[in-house]
Amino acid sequence: MNWQGNILKVVISLFLIFLYCKQSIANDFWIIDKDISNIEFEVPVLFANNVIGNFNEFDGFVSLDFSNQNNNKALINVRIDSLDINYKRYKDLVISDIFFDAKKFPLGLIDTKNFKFNYEDNSINLIGELTIKGKSQNIPIDIEVIKLTSELVQVKSEISFSRNDFEIGIGNWKNTTFLKDKIKIKANIFLFKE
Repeated sequence: MNWQGNILKVVISLFLIFLYCKQSIANDFWIIDKDISNIEFEVPVLFANNVIGNFNEFDGFVSLDFSNQNNNKALINVRIDSLDINYKRYKDLVISDIFFDAKKFPLGLIDTKNFKFNYEDNSINLIGELTIKGKSQNIPIDIEVIKLTSELVQVKSEISFSRNDFEIGIGNWKNTTFLKDKIKIKANIFLFKE
């Protein structure tokens, strides 16, 4: 029941935020083109190939308030069990309760809350709230924005965080001698204006 409650909370939050952003007259609303975007991750491994993977299911939006920048917001979620990794035989282990616990916590979420930016600048530095396994932590996010057309932009970003801060790897897997602590996530997201 707990994981169902988590899903319900996230869905309700996304829906309310969506309605709020759609009702704001001054906001531009941008959604992810999931067909051409990708979100991947990497975990360094001692004396072996790094664990590299990508999430096949994700969603999100960006809402921009050009009038006074008080309501700028981005929200992106990934479906944990949609990941593919280069060590295919370990996928069940990675989504199990030892690592991501995808049954209980099916989504990872980044919420920027509110951020300011200069529309003419192609870089944004902000703090986002990363939530994994029911734990949240504020992390710095550096973003590069490439305006492709008036209704399509490319957003590139890379973040890193400690897997032990989110209890991704418990028991023997908590040790960072073999499987290192830092997880890097790279996003190459295309947003189109709705």
